[in-house]
Amino acid sequence: MLKINQMELGPVQTNCYIISNDLEECLIFDPGEESKRVADFLKKKKLKPLAILLTHAHFDHIGAIDDLRDQFGIPVYLHRLERDWLGCPNLNGSGKYPALPDYRMREADILLDQEKSLQISSFEMELFHTPGHSPGSMTFSFGAEGFAIVGDTLFRGSIGRTDLIDGSEAKLLRSIKESLLTMPDHMILYPGHGPETTPSQEKKFNPFLQSFN
Repeated sequence: MLKINQMELGPVQTNCYIISNDLEECLIFDPGEESKRVADFLKKKKLKPLAILLTHAHFDHIGAIDDLRDQFGIPVYLHRLERDWLGCPNLNGSGKYPALPDYRMREADILLDQEKSLQISSFEMELFHTPGHSPGSMTFSFGAEGFAIVGDTLFRGSIGRTDLIDGSEAKLLRSIKESLLTMPDHMILYPGHGPETTPSQEKKFNPFLQSFN
């Protein structure tokens, strides 16, 4: 059985998820900032990280990736449509805010495209391309464990913003309808910000999704 630890990191408190197995191996999802805090947690729990997986490449999800991949010698996974975003402040959004430094990370080590599944050691994931918030947004579903990491595609009672580069409300709603809401009703959806939710919860109460009912 997998264990999920959540950390809120960086200037906008992005959810980073550390998912571990019984072998004390783990995957790191969206380490947005505070690399030392993440590394200290891994060392305290005696976890061996195997990879960093990004739901998308906006600045608040990527700030710690270079420090962590260098420290632990692990690869970064990202959808190919955002290949250039990690090193470009105008694309990853950090250039939009004068109070922030420019986020310039190295390219991802492994680019995802049409893969439908991914296995890293004992971690088995189903992959969904869920564009709309950004062109390469990804959802990582651990169906056998009953949860999915959905990034900024869907939040409890809300949806991801679509006013950033290559955002599209039509694409976002289609991604939610065709990918996230087709998951089992009680699947736990872990978003990039805020508390977890379920497809059932969002079908009933999310004001942006009532046209689907």
